[in-house]
Amino acid sequence: MTGWNLEHSYKELPQLFFSHQYPTPVRSPETVILNEPVGLHLGLNIEALRGPDGAAELVGNKLPPGAIPIAQAYAGHQYGHFTMLGDGRAILLGEQITPAGQRFDIQLKGAGKTPYSRRGDGRAALGPMLREYIISEAMYELGIPTTRSLAVVKTGETVWRETALTGAVLVRVAESHLRVGTFQFAAQYGHRADLAALADYALHRHYPRIDGSEDRYRLLLREVIARQAALIARWQAVGFVHGVMNTDNTAISGETIDYGPCAFMDTYDPATVFSSIDHHGRYAYGNQPSIALWNLARFAEALLPLLHNDRQQAVELAQAELSCGADMFRQRWLAAMRAKLGLSNEEPEDEALITQLLAMMQSSGADFTNSFLALTVGQFDGLALAEATGFAEWRERWQLRQERQAGGKAEAERVMLSANPAVIPRNHRVEEALEAACQGDLSVMERLLRVLRTSYGHAPEHANYSEPSEKPCRTFCGT
Repeated sequence: MTGWNLEHSYKELPQLFFSHQYPTPVRSPETVILNEPVGLHLGLNIEALRGPDGAAELVGNKLPPGAIPIAQAYAGHQYGHFTMLGDGRAILLGEQITPAGQRFDIQLKGAGKTPYSRRGDGRAALGPMLREYIISEAMYELGIPTTRSLAVVKTGETVWRETALTGAVLVRVAESHLRVGTFQFAAQYGHRADLAALADYALHRHYPRIDGSEDRYRLLLREVIARQAALIARWQAVGFVHGVMNTDNTAISGETIDYGPCAFMDTYDPATVFSSIDHHGRYAYGNQPSIALWNLARFAEALLPLLHNDRQQAVELAQAELSCGADMFRQRWLAAMRAKLGLSNEEPEDEALITQLLAMMQSSGADFTNSFLALTVGQFDGLALAEATGFAEWRERWQLRQERQAGGKAEAERVMLSANPAVIPRNHRVEEALEAACQGDLSVMERLLRVLRTSYGHAPEHANYSEPSEKPCRTFCGT
């Protein structure tokens, strides 16, 4: 027995929101990597999952006990344009109830065509699925809310993109797959009762403390804004560029979801873009907070029928929450950046101190992660930032600022060590691991994952994993 304990609360929503869909069987499933800590947390039998029957369950050839597979419907704005979407190649097996009583979606990504496939083949390639595995695990180790991967399984079949690629299925674990786009779908294609059912479901699943409140829909908007503000601040603090912040990739749970054209920034530049199709920089690093707010405005629009019976009053309520949200985003970012500078209290000039540092980093072409690492450990030899005009004067002001807070430099060092990773998944290291894995050598990927588990460890033996990429990184959606 593999230990599945599946429920299906999402299926209690109106039929509008999903379609029954079985995974398409594959030729010869073979597990490439199995995430043992995730499996144990879910209450699964790891040894049983390692066998052929386990691989068959993880790829969809054999349904786990209690599974009722569905594909979820949603819509969304892709690069600013609204369109009907849905799980084109993903199938939800159900919601695993853990031994601790937590609920997690178990989704197979690349499991075949669904009614929402939009001319796609419903399949996925090994490289992009392993990439999602690596980056989502790195995000988890960095302390950033994220979906995770239980396994990647080869299908024994070929996937055709520009070339022939090895097919694979990713088993994704999420608090849920409710998206801003799910609410947009309800508002566009359903009735008010459908929208209310979805909102009540989201409240019950993610925000039970306000479930049943008379003002619960406005509070739902407020809570989702708060979680997104916290999430995006954490992205910015580690130089993560999501790459495809469409509204269907904005999760109501506040998790990072969909690791397509994502990467971590080396040289600090707010205009950094990795996606091969983001020609105008809509989803550049520096735009992520404003794009998140734009997406939340679309969420507010979808909720308008629930906020008040009078549309004008509903709009005013939504605008008030979004206005507070904009300030919340700024405050969350300031808090994250203060921590990176070892500042555990607030002073009025902190924002200027932060923005001046970032301006020097940009003008000197400094590496984002390594610059903050150098500030943490006090080693500036060969650092581009140290050569920037005004850095010596800035450093003196920063050190005086640290000394003014309770605990002084000792407290500042403690805060910085916990806020500044020594290791991130550098783009060239990720590509190196994927290239080897696709040739059958998992050792490079496994070594990278071990290093990423100690991102805040500042271990000297991992120094070569802190080296920036030598050439620009270009990423693809992985479809």
